[in-house]
Amino acid sequence: MNKYKKLILGILLDAMGYVSFVIPVVGEFSDIVWAPVSGWLMTKLYKGKAGKIAGVITFVEEALPWLDVVPTFTIMWIYTYVFKKEGKN
Repeated sequence: MNKYKKLILGILLDAMGYVSFVIPVVGEFSDIVWAPVSGWLMTKLYKGKAGKIAGVITFVEEALPWLDVVPTFTIMWIYTYVFKKEGKN
């Protein structure tokens, strides 16, 4: 997957994590479903040890109340393509 497509997808997935703030109380229950899904998606987008660690972090961040504001998918993209400078496409 092109790194910029991955960035756009990551931003969209981070936005989905913000949905729980749109509907107070009920939205927090959506995190019960979204937390494991987002963790799994992170491991599919970013392979290897870094992807597994990011998957766990994403799961925990989405599962705990009020931490949904952290854009973990976008942060992982920045870590991968800016700091580690992986992928030349």
